[in-house]
Amino acid sequence: MRTWKAAKNALECVFEAAVGERAVIVCDDEKAEVGEAFSQGALALGLWGRLVTLETTKGFRKEVPKHLLEVLSAKPDIYINLLRGIREETPFRIKLIHLETRDKRSRLGHCPGVTLDMLSEGALALTVEEHEKMQDFAQRLMLKLDQTTKVEVTSPSGTELTFSTEGRPFFTDTAIDWKKMKWMNLPTGEVIVAPVENSLEGTLVCDIAIGGVGPLKSPVEFIVKKGIAKDTSSQDKETLQQVNNTMETDAWAKVVGEFAFGINPKARFVEEFLEAEKILGTIHIAFGHNTDMPGGKNPSSNHMDLLVSEPTVKVTKRNREIIEVLKDGEFKIQWK
Repeated sequence: MRTWKAAKNALECVFEAAVGERAVIVCDDEKAEVGEAFSQGALALGLWGRLVTLETTKGFRKEVPKHLLEVLSAKPDIYINLLRGIREETPFRIKLIHLETRDKRSRLGHCPGVTLDMLSEGALALTVEEHEKMQDFAQRLMLKLDQTTKVEVTSPSGTELTFSTEGRPFFTDTAIDWKKMKWMNLPTGEVIVAPVENSLEGTLVCDIAIGGVGPLKSPVEFIVKKGIAKDTSSQDKETLQQVNNTMETDAWAKVVGEFAFGINPKARFVEEFLEAEKILGTIHIAFGHNTDMPGGKNPSSNHMDLLVSEPTVKVTKRNREIIEVLKDGEFKIQWK
């Protein structure tokens, strides 16, 4: 697919961009080609677009640059963040998101680790019809998950977890919610919930990839009690050290923050977690920040996602009905 057309389709289908609206595209200089694709896509839709390029350096960003703060004061209709996805800059990206969305007026597409081939071949290379089909699947999945109070997750690699979603609604990143104005990642392809922070119990075995780290050489195991990762282990000592460093970011970094289903049929297992976490039939669990999710109370300055393959997921409804949603990575809901 032409990259500008994929960008145009995302702006049109996910954010419902309209002629004459203003879009600010915040782009790392190493993502310049992706920035150009979104600029062309915005122009094709009749948007007023501004491309703001950030210079990348050898170090890691911790604060939002002053010149970008001035741009953010303009409060456009849509922001698109096209940034590198390195683990050490997660706190910077969270600060940027808060600034862009604090008035709940601007729509935001946040893309840490986005690549040009996501637009040409991967999870962003969606036609209008493919966006609509994924949005329909997300709505039917959320309908099935409505009134869920408990979730059980198992996997062949050894995951055995339970957690509560009492008072926490599932939501999707596939289309803008005009009432909540929740920001979204691009590419889209998730149905998500913020678990009750002290409810996660059991063993989590991440066997595919970790956000900010990438594909794994060996699985990483987490023992979780009352929502907190109490112990981590892996044969890959380098990755284990990266995980432990992230867990020490602050007091809330070890506390559960997210559970999500991957539902994008074009998502591939690639180096960038941004796309891998959307693979159809996977789930991922995150520790850290979730205050921007419905009901979320985890204020951590970090957020680390952990991808699990071939999961089986069962949910218990408020009326005590138990439903199997996923079986060995296969959804029980048919794709239309």
